[in-house]
Amino acid sequence: MKKKMPFTFKKRFLNLVIPATVILGAAVLPGCAINPATGKIDTVTMTNAREISLGKELYEEMIKGLPIYTDEELNAYVDEVGQRVAAAGDRTNIEYHFTVVDSPDINAFALPGGYIFINRGLITYLQNEAQLAAVLGHEVAHVTARHAVRQQSARAGRNVGAVFAGILTGSSTVASAAAQWSDAAIAGYGREMELEADGFGAEYIRNAGYSGEAMIDVIGILKDHERFTKQQAKDQKRSFVAYHGVFATHPRNDKRLREAVESADGQNNRGELFEERFQEKTEGLVWGENFDRPATKSADKKQPKENRYTHNRLGFTLLFPDEWTVSNKNKAIVGEPADQSASLNLTVARVDPKGNFEDVLRDKFNVNLLKQSEPLNQFGLRGHTGIKSGEGNDERIAILVHGNRGYILQGKVEQADESVNYDQLFMRSIRSFQPARPQAPQTAKKRSSKVIKYVTANQNTTFARLAHQLKLGQYGEEQLRLINGYYPRGEPLPGERIKIVQ
Repeated sequence: MKKKMPFTFKKRFLNLVIPATVILGAAVLPGCAINPATGKIDTVTMTNAREISLGKELYEEMIKGLPIYTDEELNAYVDEVGQRVAAAGDRTNIEYHFTVVDSPDINAFALPGGYIFINRGLITYLQNEAQLAAVLGHEVAHVTARHAVRQQSARAGRNVGAVFAGILTGSSTVASAAAQWSDAAIAGYGREMELEADGFGAEYIRNAGYSGEAMIDVIGILKDHERFTKQQAKDQKRSFVAYHGVFATHPRNDKRLREAVESADGQNNRGELFEERFQEKTEGLVWGENFDRPATKSADKKQPKENRYTHNRLGFTLLFPDEWTVSNKNKAIVGEPADQSASLNLTVARVDPKGNFEDVLRDKFNVNLLKQSEPLNQFGLRGHTGIKSGEGNDERIAILVHGNRGYILQGKVEQADESVNYDQLFMRSIRSFQPARPQAPQTAKKRSSKVIKYVTANQNTTFARLAHQLKLGQYGEEQLRLINGYYPRGEPLPGERIKIVQ
């Protein structure tokens, strides 16, 4: 029989203690259900069947837009670990699906009904299978505790199109533009729900035979990455983007989390780490950008053609709304529908790459205040966007900066159609803007992806020497320390198996 956590631990997460008379009354009201993880009454507006159905709808929508990592062996391994953890959880009557996203950034998230995603970039920073189980266990706990459904009682919405960039980058800046489900996937569920997910996740991985301590180890790894990324962003004078969930909600020595893990782990029984198996399964995992990403399995099927515009000389590409005509006019790229009821204009200006991009926008368009003002951070580019109010319709404006070149986009509506969400169209185009890869001459050598390899350290091995030998660049030593759990200091021991990037 699965070991349950003491009632005292689960009770501490409840925001409200409900008297027995209230519980008896609530049990017969519509929208009330027993939470499978807490065992308490939840007031919700969605049935279990509808939650699973919605999760499937969202999954099918997301899978169309997300790059999926095609390494079948790694996907099978992640699914095996995830299923093992889910089987030890509080909600075994639903089917779980685990998917690896082909993105180098740190993120993992869960949709309603058992659909869980993890970026391959997060996996590269983990040291053993127990830590992988901890990440997946945290996301499984969001599903078992029905966090998305519990949040839904306060907000409604189902649009997921605006959040792909946030999922790939871990950015919470797009959360305000997203509906509830994807908002939670990127930005987390709030401190109490995230702590609840950590506590239940620690219980689940312990029940599955892993060390519950791995939950705290993962937080240490991600906190180290946060510390490095903040310093890197400061050096480069750019904004800092954080991972949600366990990364954002706890200090390294969170007392409540420690209590939760100790309660789940028990005394003198830490469970297994499965370090060697993790190394075997992650050998060859792509590091950084995947230049060798194969075509999708559906590439041989007829796909609708994207209305993508690419400017080879200026080196950018972006999507325009379907069926809009794009023309290269004097000093501007202009996209507009056949009736010319709206337009999206792109111009180019020289900017200070270290400047304040919000100020650039306000000066360019002569506005004192931008509504819905937010920074942009996508595909290695930084920028800003907001809404300019004027005498006519509001205009969506944005800037994205590459080097000292600023790409300025202006979405205008001349004659509004009430059935069209123009700002959603404009933001889809803005979020799609990225540098275009130049077409190299056929004689040029194809750029290959870097991958994770495991080597055995000797008495002369240091991370600085390895970074120099492998030509990993300015932050190579720090990156090697991070992926090996040695940040910010320390050196590998002779005979120790460590990761390199090659």
